[in-house]
Amino acid sequence: MHTTRRTALLGLGSAVGLGRAKLALAAPGRGDRRFVAIILRGALDGMAAVVPYGDPALAGLRAPLVPPGPGGGDLRPQGGQGTGQEWRQNDRPAARLGDLGGFYGLHPALPRALELFRNGSLLVVHAVAGPWRVRSHFEAQDDLESGAPRRLDSGWLNRVLDVLPPPTSAPVSSAMPATGEAMAIGVDIPLLLRGPARVGSWAPAGFGDAPPDLYGRAAALAARDPAIGPALAEGLREHGFTEAALEGAPEGGPDRNPMRQRRRDRARGFAALAAAAGTFLARPDGPRIAALELDGWDTHVAQVPRLHHMLATLDTGLAALKTALGPAWAQTVVLTMTEFGRTARVNGTGGTDHGTASVAFLAGGAVAGGRVLADWPGLAAGRLFQDRDLAPTTDLRAVAKGVLAAHLGLDALALRHVFPGSAAAAPIRGLVRA
Repeated sequence: MHTTRRTALLGLGSAVGLGRAKLALAAPGRGDRRFVAIILRGALDGMAAVVPYGDPALAGLRAPLVPPGPGGGDLRPQGGQGTGQEWRQNDRPAARLGDLGGFYGLHPALPRALELFRNGSLLVVHAVAGPWRVRSHFEAQDDLESGAPRRLDSGWLNRVLDVLPPPTSAPVSSAMPATGEAMAIGVDIPLLLRGPARVGSWAPAGFGDAPPDLYGRAAALAARDPAIGPALAEGLREHGFTEAALEGAPEGGPDRNPMRQRRRDRARGFAALAAAAGTFLARPDGPRIAALELDGWDTHVAQVPRLHHMLATLDTGLAALKTALGPAWAQTVVLTMTEFGRTARVNGTGGTDHGTASVAFLAGGAVAGGRVLADWPGLAAGRLFQDRDLAPTTDLRAVAKGVLAAHLGLDALALRHVFPGSAAAAPIRGLVRA
């Protein structure tokens, strides 16, 4: 396990036992309309989440990554690669893509999202990217949260708060102290919500409780340091930690696989935070805007099993959010986005590298869904961006501006404030139900 400035955001890293999932809340007080932004940190492979199985060049680029097709078809033999074994578990038949209308298919790990699509409350935007063309996670995430092709001192969601009318109803529930228009879970605020709007913080019960193996992992990381390693180990021994714990090994429990346990912790953590967000948003006197973060989408190696887990985590979280919102789901739009996509070709380790265009999801009862919105660029020779990536044809800012205009009522002047320098990215109309 390694520590970065991203895993420390909002103080909800492994020290809280919620994996690398974070939540921030805001209370702009604009009627019953709710807006949720979900950042998938690490760069989601959009062509794996929403597979363009109707593109004849797909299998030749990434056959081992393509699940079995919908309706009994197999999409891989035409590419001459991949046996399909990577899509089987315990010799059971592999799950198939969920058909999205004859050209695109939804990853098998997203069954709840497929149900949302079929009932018209999920819209997919494909071949989407922001205006930046960088392959650094930190730079691209800063640009994503700033809402501009360069890092700003404020985030675009905070600037949304800045142009919305002030709260006209009662203060936020006593469960969340009314310390400002925005609230964050933890001790830090993501760039997306930093800015002129006042921000407070709220921590759940047990915020400081660490999982049992955290100290062992810290000791294992420091073990090779000649100064820190022995000092840390000696201090932990004085507090009763065994040698097994100091080596990072779990001391019991039904699952002794630390990687599998971390994955389960992440899935439970994201679902718990999504449910908490939905509970707060559903309150008549609660917030109306939330931001969630989920790390772990950097799939350079062994993408098939890793991405399956991450997508299942997202799928479960969306379902938890919907359930907790209850009737308020009908007034909700959820925008799920990532900093960039991944390469069109599979690499030598069964993964993909940093790319450009990806996919965005709009979910919620207020979404005019049940369709895929895309100006598909194609995957044939000469169609890839820099001969390696899915080419971007839709600006992510145009998607966000379309939602903010139709759902939260922002006018052209307000949208220019939220996304400075975005005149070329006109708001996409028709994303939200009339």
